[in-house]
Amino acid sequence: MSILGVFKRRPAEAVAKKKLDVSIKEKKQNSSLKDKLLNTSKLIKHGIGSIFLGKKKVDAEIFEKLEEALLTADVGTSLTYEIIDLLTKELERKELKDAAGVHAYLKDYLYRLLAVSECDWQIEKPKTGPYIILLVGVNGSGKTTTAAKLAQHMKSLNKSVLFAAGDTFRAAAIEQLQAWGESLDVPVISQHAGADSASVIFDAIQAAKKRNIDVLIADTAGRLQNKTHLMKELEKIKRVINKVDVTAPHEIMLVIDANNGQNAMQQTLEFNAIMGLNSVCITKLDGTAKGGIVLNLAKEFELPIRFLTVGERAQDFKKFRAKEFVDALLG
Repeated sequence: MSILGVFKRRPAEAVAKKKLDVSIKEKKQNSSLKDKLLNTSKLIKHGIGSIFLGKKKVDAEIFEKLEEALLTADVGTSLTYEIIDLLTKELERKELKDAAGVHAYLKDYLYRLLAVSECDWQIEKPKTGPYIILLVGVNGSGKTTTAAKLAQHMKSLNKSVLFAAGDTFRAAAIEQLQAWGESLDVPVISQHAGADSASVIFDAIQAAKKRNIDVLIADTAGRLQNKTHLMKELEKIKRVINKVDVTAPHEIMLVIDANNGQNAMQQTLEFNAIMGLNSVCITKLDGTAKGGIVLNLAKEFELPIRFLTVGERAQDFKKFRAKEFVDALLG
């Protein structure tokens, strides 16, 4: 397509195309998860691991700095004190000889803590219709962009994809998803703004069945977890999907903005109680010092963490790997 052709696109479409267009130059500039986490967090910029650099003796200063770093990263008071207490006890038992030993022990502990949330995602198209992924979350968490990145991931697995524009509330949400759809060559089922979301998703399921689509990704409107009437709308969507296919939705994924920090814990608690979550996706980790929330979520809910997003490019959508995350956090 010519440059003129790009400028003729609708504004939302042009933005969508720009966000997911992976050029050769971008691939060369692709950064590791560690690089992304280092970019914008003062805590991780210097690395929790740097607390142990050049230290041989374990003293009170190390534990004070570690406690401060963990709290700043939004690991949370309960888990932070649990970690400090555990390290202190190991030190008293003479199991840890020096700062390097403390560092290694902490890494191993966090590997094991996060291992429960590292799960391979088996996506098998049911005989009854498409594999249905329902994206839920609060306003501004990045559900629509996550839908696009998920679609690209599914296409890389040679699966056909259909979008359901279930966010009929937010201004321009439908147009945004349509722009992603055109950019990715993924069809979109939509209705007018303000339409019933459950009706839109019902139509999308029927369309997916007729077209023999493998994966249906349903976007939904953002809603605060403490707004009862909005959460009931989500329950309705789930009921409608379940009536069409008793095994569906096959994946209810909570999209969490890492910038929300400890509020993400309450979001997960409320959405899980009402919807029965299957997994979470954590977005915007490149722009926050609160990456420690990943640790808290894993410990408290033991839900699979499917993906982390650390930027707006396609390759910034990363499968969650416990070891990679801990290595990025601790150095």
